[in-house]
Amino acid sequence: MKKFFLIPFFVALFSFAGAASAQTVDANSPDGMIKTVTQQVIDAVRGDKSIQQGNISAVTKLVNEKILPYTDFQRTTQLAMGRNWRSASPEQQQQIVEQFKMLLIRTYSGALAQVKDQQIQYKPFRANPDDTDVVVRSVVMNNGSPVELDYRLYKTPQGWRVYDINVLGAWLIQAYQQQFNEQIQQHGIDGLIQFLTQRNQQLASGKAS
Repeated sequence: MKKFFLIPFFVALFSFAGAASAQTVDANSPDGMIKTVTQQVIDAVRGDKSIQQGNISAVTKLVNEKILPYTDFQRTTQLAMGRNWRSASPEQQQQIVEQFKMLLIRTYSGALAQVKDQQIQYKPFRANPDDTDVVVRSVVMNNGSPVELDYRLYKTPQGWRVYDINVLGAWLIQAYQQQFNEQIQQHGIDGLIQFLTQRNQQLASGKAS
């Protein structure tokens, strides 16, 4: 079976430091929101040893408080599932969203321990006033090596929300589409839920390969 976990989603969220210092998040500014949320997350990581040690409860709390309010993870999951999303019941959709989110948290929580003094450079943000879907582009310097890191956001009545991330040219949604589709084709919607659930159980018990 092809490797299911392709993109270090939470490495993208946690393993760099931004330059923003404001504590108030302006969700009406795509690039400003990314810079501010990034700084708040990095400050939280550096100030909490349990997060640095990969404590799942502490990591989940940080994600729920600092990141999820500015993301649309249901949209991320829906796009990753493609047309299969419509075949799932509302209960199944919710289960998949929750298991997928926990999968990413558990898989990449160890990346938090790697937060050091990485530097990030934001590329000039270009968008028209009437745009409803934009990309904020950046480059992270990690031990002297540049890492491309971009965020795709869309406009909602509550402000801009992140729904996809690009690391080194690979977008998160695109990377998971094939894996989700293969699981559903072979085992159905319930099979995907079972796969994600079992994988989370393996990661929780430390038995994942």
